This record gives sequence, structure tokens and C-alpha cells, in this order.
Amino acid sequence: MFSIEKDHTPQDYLTISAKSNIQSENTISYFSLGKNTDISAESYSKHVILIGNGGIGEINIEGQMSTLKKDEIIFILKNTNYGISTKEGLVFSEIILDKEEYIMNELIKAGEVFKLKDLIPYQEGSIVNLDVVSNESFKFVIMAFDEGTELSEHAAPGEAIIFALEGKGIIGYEKEEHPISAGENFHFAKGGMHTVKANGKFKMGLLLVLK
Repeated sequence: MFSIEKDHTPQDYLTISAKSNIQSENTISYFSLGKNTDISAESYSKHVILIGNGGIGEINIEGQMSTLKKDEIIFILKNTNYGISTKEGLVFSEIILDKEEYIMNELIKAGEVFKLKDLIPYQEGSIVNLDVVSNESFKFVIMAFDEGTELSEHAAPGEAIIFALEGKGIIGYEKEEHPISAGENFHFAKGGMHTVKANGKFKMGLLLVLK
């Protein structure tokens, strides 16, 4: 168990970036911005996904301001200028889609901030899945587990990170159980045998790296 937010706690006056330990054809990084810091407006030749992990930041997308908070997501089209600033500190994950082709759920509009847990409902006695975005090398999915539901043991087809979004769950990994709560993360190695069980109602995001 780990926490992207706690492992990358903002430090006053500093902006810190670190590559994740996930091997992927896409570029996955973690950023922490200290109080009253910013990243000047820039653009990429590739599409970018930002996932809020802690704190609050302001995203300026070509003059349009949006607030990014914990467990929110924003999709930014390639060749779009955007800057990031924060008054109290911000931690976020950045995914640069190095593959040109991708499939984006129509619920996700470019330049709009979405609360991940609000994109998916619970359904009685069921596990609900929603693909947010994917290409041939990665997939980001959100899942809603009704109370008492679980995924049977299976192997991860690639490295993966779980983002616990709401409620509590239990991750069974290589025969050990790991309680997980909203705001925490868990890392699966490729081929790692695991289960996921709801402890009450539980929502999570899953970043799965296929290449």
C-alpha cells in the first residue's frame, strides 16, 4: 500500500517532478507543487491526462480557468497551451499519451474537470466498469463495487496502479490481504495474482499498462 499524495508531499517554494516506476510506452510522472508555485504555460505535441492526487490547483487552459482537486481528472488536447498554479499545494499524476490513437469515453470532454467517482454509479449486487481512456499500450478504468461484491483471483496482464476513490476495499495480492481506503494507492506487478473485494460500497480507478 502507498499514497501518491503522501509520497510526494509538496514542499514550500518548490516544484518537484518524478517519473513513476511504471514501465510504459506512455510517459507517467508525479508532480508536487509547493504553496504559491506554478508551472508556466506550455504545450505538448501529444495529448495529456492530469489526475489530481491531493491539494488544489488552478489549470489555465488558453485563458479558461479550471480547478483541479483530489480524484479529479482533466484531459488536455495536444498543442494546447496550459499552465498550473496553486496557492496551498498540489499533487497530481501526469500521463502523456505517446501513442497517437486512443479511445476516449464521450463523458470526458477536453478541458473540463471531472470528479472520477461521479462518473460511475453503484448497481445493487454488481460491479460496474467504465473505460475512461485507452490505447494499445494502456487503459484507465473506474469501477464501482456494491457491498459484498468482489473480483475473483486473476493475474494482472500488465503493471497497474489502483486509485481508491470512495469507501473501503480489500486487495488480495500474492496471498496477502491489504485494506485500502479512499485516497490510497496500490501497485500490481505484471502477472501478480490478486483479488479486489468491497468492504461496504467501494469505488476505484485502475491505471493498467499493457506495453
